[in-house]
Amino acid sequence: MASVGPSVASSQPALPSGPAVFKTIPYAFILPEILCGTWVWILVAATSVSFPLLQGWVMYVSLTSCLISLGLLLSYLLGFHRNSENWKVLDSLYHGATAILYMSAAVLQANATIHSEFNVNGPFNYQLNSAASFFAFLTTFLYILHAFSIYYQ
Repeated sequence: MASVGPSVASSQPALPSGPAVFKTIPYAFILPEILCGTWVWILVAATSVSFPLLQGWVMYVSLTSCLISLGLLLSYLLGFHRNSENWKVLDSLYHGATAILYMSAAVLQANATIHSEFNVNGPFNYQLNSAASFFAFLTTFLYILHAFSIYYQ
């Protein structure tokens, strides 16, 4: 007996591969996440790190997230997912957990920025820390958008 309606597998959108990754939401967020995250660790590394524990966590989160996101982007570009639904779950869990970690890093970076305002090294470190805080919160927002937009496909 033939089924009348479409099958469940055909109603799910296919996961993108190749250049289509850059045109498909939420996967198009991966490259901006990597770029903004790279700016976070470059800007923090350019400062004279006055609070090594705080900014060390910021560096760890931003560098690790950047490398894992780059690996995830490459796996989508090369089609390693083979259109498996498990990749959506992995992608959503990774981006949700990373959004939480990035939020903690952004708050710690903002705290370091506040403390560097009256530092001896003056406005240059404050401006670098401010820019790092901005990009940390922007990256957090991108990770949150990515994690939640998977559910609205």
